[in-house]
Amino acid sequence: MSVIVSVTAQDTTRVYHTADLPLENIELQIKAVMEDIGADAVKTGMLSSASIIQLVEKKVRDYNVEKLVVDPVMVSTGGDSLIQSDAVEVLKHCLLPRALLVTPNLPEARILSGIEITNQQELREAAIAITALGPRAVVIKGGHLENENEAIDLFYDGRDFLEFRASRIPTRNTHGSGCTYASAITAFLARGLELELAVGRAKEYVSGAIKHSYPLGRGNGPLGHFYRFW
Repeated sequence: MSVIVSVTAQDTTRVYHTADLPLENIELQIKAVMEDIGADAVKTGMLSSASIIQLVEKKVRDYNVEKLVVDPVMVSTGGDSLIQSDAVEVLKHCLLPRALLVTPNLPEARILSGIEITNQQELREAAIAITALGPRAVVIKGGHLENENEAIDLFYDGRDFLEFRASRIPTRNTHGSGCTYASAITAFLARGLELELAVGRAKEYVSGAIKHSYPLGRGNGPLGHFYRFW
């Protein structure tokens, strides 16, 4: 089930425009989903304004959402900003404490932690700093970290570090890979998997989807989400 909070005009090269829906409409969409169908797990994606984040946090409390995955979408694959500057602090201190898991990529982890992150030690320090904001666990997607052979994601739950590794795939068609990863984790959580296993299974899935991506447009093409059925 989906709740649309913003509509974007974008292609494989850039985001041209974003338009937020009215808060009342967002709230009623959440009501329609949660009070009829329900949700075993919830993932948030692009939440561009402080007011939208505050509304979503209230609804998470109202409906007692326990399995909340927060994908702190801040910058598109093409480099366009997707969040207002005053909303970052609200995201950090309002929504992240409600999360079971937060899934930043490297640029987002830098913003959330205040750490530059140029090596594995700084990556661990950033993970510790992000969990200090309140989420039960964090997985920092390491696709932007320089490593010729592997894409390594770092998981931290306040106690232990785990690394999820996959071979780096030579393709520019990675549009939506972070959103896909967080969505897959949420889907596996909804199916009853424990958090670490859900992350591992999602890593396998998104790696396969990147491997089976295809060129579309002049920029970053999409993943092959349905490769297991083809």
